[in-house]
Amino acid sequence: MPVTAAPPLSRKSILFWLFIALLCIASLLLGAANIAPSTPKGIGALAVTGHWKHWNNGQAPSDTACRSAIQVPCYSPQEMRQAYDLASLVNQGYDGKGQTIVIIDSFGSPTAEADLKKFDADYGLPDPPSFQQLAPIGSVPFDPNNDDHIGWAEETSLDIQWAHAMAPAANIVVLTSPVSETQGVQGMPEFLQLEQYALSHHLGQIISQSWGTTENTLFTPEGQTVFNNFERFYQLAALNHISIFASTGDAGSANPDVNGNIYPFPTVGYPSSSPWVTAVGGTSLYADTSGNYQKETVWNDGVGSATGGGVSQHFAEPVYQKLLPAQTQKLLKGHRGLPDIAMNADPETPIPVYLGFLGSESDYYLFGGTSESAPLWAGLTADANQYAGHSLGFLNPELYLLGLNKKAASEVFHDITVGNNAQGSISGYSATTGWDATTGWGSPIGQPLFKAIRYYSY
Repeated sequence: MPVTAAPPLSRKSILFWLFIALLCIASLLLGAANIAPSTPKGIGALAVTGHWKHWNNGQAPSDTACRSAIQVPCYSPQEMRQAYDLASLVNQGYDGKGQTIVIIDSFGSPTAEADLKKFDADYGLPDPPSFQQLAPIGSVPFDPNNDDHIGWAEETSLDIQWAHAMAPAANIVVLTSPVSETQGVQGMPEFLQLEQYALSHHLGQIISQSWGTTENTLFTPEGQTVFNNFERFYQLAALNHISIFASTGDAGSANPDVNGNIYPFPTVGYPSSSPWVTAVGGTSLYADTSGNYQKETVWNDGVGSATGGGVSQHFAEPVYQKLLPAQTQKLLKGHRGLPDIAMNADPETPIPVYLGFLGSESDYYLFGGTSESAPLWAGLTADANQYAGHSLGFLNPELYLLGLNKKAASEVFHDITVGNNAQGSISGYSATTGWDATTGWGSPIGQPLFKAIRYYSY
């Protein structure tokens, strides 16, 4: 990618980069403040979705039909855009043109491109200008009898189809790992190699990560190496104006160790707990069959699935959270809080995904989880980059500047104030007015958010 001369810095640009510089300095100074494994205050989560319902006629299910047959909505791309005030922007041509979304997953899907074409044809969407599924560090043959391969192919299909649904004119690049990411160090070094490859080959300005490990599973010497290597990369990505999103997980405040045992205290996931990543939580979106927004609550089904969110045990509170109110500071106690923002993730207010690798069972399935909300935000950001005329890059400073301005926040975010992410005997976090540890600042209101974020960006 050729390097072009930057325009002169405005006063607003200087203030923005001063903010980033202070953030970098604080990160270096507070690195020693990372909390040791024995500190009894933290969180971790796994963010790969597996909830689905079969729709067995081979056609894209209509929302009206879903509500009639199974008493839940199944939102179309057009409805989802309408609900989050993106429809008119996309119709005006702010549809991600000139942008590329990079998606990171294990194994990938053997039918990814064909499935996207089917999804596009059924929902009246254009195919992306360019679609690539690459395996720069090697691949393994897809095994249709391997549940792990099937699960990752489902994840890949969801990520592709719904990032594209939000930004139909953006290019899509999927980078796949030949190693399954589970809990702990397993699979994380390979994902880092893929993200480094994306940066070094200038593949795109947006990276979507619908996966994670419980933060506490990395409290080992090997895990500390994973933390250090990823954090160096994320800071480099921020300096290169790349936006990185991570799902906060689908188990609420109750997350497993490497043996599958739930930690007996609230935990969060990594990489969503990284101060250099935009952590995306999950909501339950209620809209009518035209997609008109009605309300949102914290996603929590009460029986094992809920949005991840909480307070990191490992990372110190970043500069952009330092101005959150006193009550929030009592909750954070000097640590990184997450998520930063949210979007629909409830499997009971689901989205259809076409899966073509299941032989005679190939069809549309209905999905939810924060594996949905992260690619939705990635697609939205592709549109926002085009609207702004440049890459917005690391979003958190701008999101918090907007959120801390009460008037601006009320215009650009749906503030979710109902619900919590507690699971069983593991206490969780409750939604409040303003930022909270379940849905962050809330979900986007497209047009005013784009206008405001363009003003705040350099």
